[in-house]
Amino acid sequence: MTKFTRALLGATALSFAVTPALADKLTIATVNNGDMIRMQKLTEDFTQKTGHTVEWVTLEENVLRQRVTQDIATKGGQFDIMTIGMYETPIWGKQNWLVPLNDLPASYDIDDILPAMRGGLSVEGTLYAAPFYGESSMIMYRTDLMEKAGLEMPDAPTWEFVADAARKMTDKDNEVYGICLRGKAGWGENMAFLTATSNAFGARWFDEEWKPQFDSPEWKETLTFYIDLLNEAGPPGASNNGFNENLSLFQQGKCGMWIDATVAASFVTNPNDSTVADKVGFALAPDTGLGKRGNWLWAWALAIPAGTQKEAAAKQFIEWATSKEYIELVASKEGWANVPPGARTSLYENANYKDIPFAKMTLESILSADPNNPTVKPVPYIGVQFAAIPEFAGIATQVGQEFSAALAGQQTAEQALEKAQALATEEMEAAGY
Repeated sequence: MTKFTRALLGATALSFAVTPALADKLTIATVNNGDMIRMQKLTEDFTQKTGHTVEWVTLEENVLRQRVTQDIATKGGQFDIMTIGMYETPIWGKQNWLVPLNDLPASYDIDDILPAMRGGLSVEGTLYAAPFYGESSMIMYRTDLMEKAGLEMPDAPTWEFVADAARKMTDKDNEVYGICLRGKAGWGENMAFLTATSNAFGARWFDEEWKPQFDSPEWKETLTFYIDLLNEAGPPGASNNGFNENLSLFQQGKCGMWIDATVAASFVTNPNDSTVADKVGFALAPDTGLGKRGNWLWAWALAIPAGTQKEAAAKQFIEWATSKEYIELVASKEGWANVPPGARTSLYENANYKDIPFAKMTLESILSADPNNPTVKPVPYIGVQFAAIPEFAGIATQVGQEFSAALAGQQTAEQALEKAQALATEEMEAAGY
């Protein structure tokens, strides 16, 4: 390879150089989690390569969703790049509210993005947001408590096995509970978990005519199973527990099993934060033998709102932040356990990453989730733990409150499902489905 060829390849790998007169200032809205805060600290690398500068608007998750939704719906033009997820992307892409990302350079290697992530962030094969990191859900469990119960966790367990193990691992006198699951109301809290779980039980949100299905036997089985299991083997006050509360309980040694986001694996195995860091195993989310597992699929992704005056610079930023080179940059500064997971195939082929104890199960969980075919029976929507329609967030927030109340013992599962069916039907009819 000649010096000239090497220089050319170096320039095209991140094909960026910009003269100061042409440099732009990008405004980016993002969520206040660790991976995004780390990205902000590394932005100087992007500025050095391109001349473009970045102004960050960093918000709590619920506030971020509200701000970016309002801005894009009203064409407010506040942001050049938005951090959004798999729920918003297909809806906004169909509305032509986002700039298609179908012209990223060959060096970006769009085919390296995990198929599940590309699928959930695309409309009819066109990518509308690039995944910064991706996640599914899986079982994190205490290997010592499983052994004490005389059981061995399969890599791909059934819900029947999990329920049996949870009851055997429970020791309420010593504040050890066999299973911790989300109970806190919210479309991204208990409903993310319950919607994914319902897929494994053969349930669905809507039939092919968009009629709500909470009056089906499959939903009754899902909700009754969940409530009974948490009442018998879960911690007290489970209806108040979301991701953060269950993370804390697990790190304190109070959960035998926890089924939640794969990104939590690095937290529960970190000896600085977790009292059980050296006693954690991983398994796929459970199934019931119907061909679907109860694991969700999500990505925090970067997208460009249509109408920005800085589209070219915004694409350069997305290319930088979601590239293989960015992963290498994080690894060089923070170590391989802290790189953004779940977005690229090459990460899971990297010899340095293969030693991370949760890498293999995270990848298998992501690959087993299919947003285009999430349920046993056919459905008209895309999404595993949500239905990618504008009305979903509002309906699921209300349904989540009814299900949380049932878990708290304020009403029966049947009453909660009856209310869910009525309110979902009313909302869908009002929306014209």
